[in-house]
Amino acid sequence: MSSVPTHTLNDGTTIPALGLGTWPLDDDEAERAVTSALELGYRLVDTAANYRNETGVGRAVARAGVPREEIVVTTKLPGRHHGYEQTLASFEESRRRLGLDYVDLYLIHWPLPRVGKYVDSWKAMIKLREDGLIRSIGVSNFTPAHIERLEKETGVLPSVNQIELHPYFPQEELRAYHREKGILTESWSPLGQGSTLLDDPAVAAVAEAHGVTPAQAVLRWHIQLGALPIPKSADPDRQRANLDVFGFELDEAQIRTLSDHAHRRLGGDPEVHEEF
Repeated sequence: MSSVPTHTLNDGTTIPALGLGTWPLDDDEAERAVTSALELGYRLVDTAANYRNETGVGRAVARAGVPREEIVVTTKLPGRHHGYEQTLASFEESRRRLGLDYVDLYLIHWPLPRVGKYVDSWKAMIKLREDGLIRSIGVSNFTPAHIERLEKETGVLPSVNQIELHPYFPQEELRAYHREKGILTESWSPLGQGSTLLDDPAVAAVAEAHGVTPAQAVLRWHIQLGALPIPKSADPDRQRANLDVFGFELDEAQIRTLSDHAHRRLGGDPEVHEEF
């Protein structure tokens, strides 16, 4: 059994408090990375149709020697498949590539408000959950307005919203909204990929105070915010270090220090970003 703590989602299922991201690994790289992560004690793996590595992730899960019910597999609906029937078909394609009887967490990857079909996709996902093919349904990169529309038109709130979140973009308002609604915040790019975050002197100082790496300090920041980080690493030593963040605690001043930067988004803006 894994020693990673868990969150209980608003649908009653549980999810590990830290997972493994797999973008931009290809199938073979993902298979190796997930195999090593599962050996180290990871039990949450994040992929997506658009990552083009579901087959590799599925192979690793099948061969891991870890009971299937202990592993939480997340995948995501691509923009080109928004719509009710399209979502049902796309999910089946993902499930076939993964080689799984069911998927633990299925997310709408981006809302694509100009396309305007995310509610239709959500209705299909509700059906898939009712049919037992998905355990939990959620979204990624949704704003409060997008989530309000889902709730208004279906009565069903997401269990998770996976968003860009790191000390350069702490998303206080969106996290507060999630808390109010009982939605778990999941952090993509938790280490600020492509930025200078891990070289930041303020991050280094917090890390040094605890005898940990800058990446460990930042991941602990996520944990203490109540967010679920999914750092990507294909390197077993880094995977091990990223998982080893439950034995120390930042104080309030250190949490504030890590959040106290000029806030900047590194990825797409959900109001306009389109990814098909």
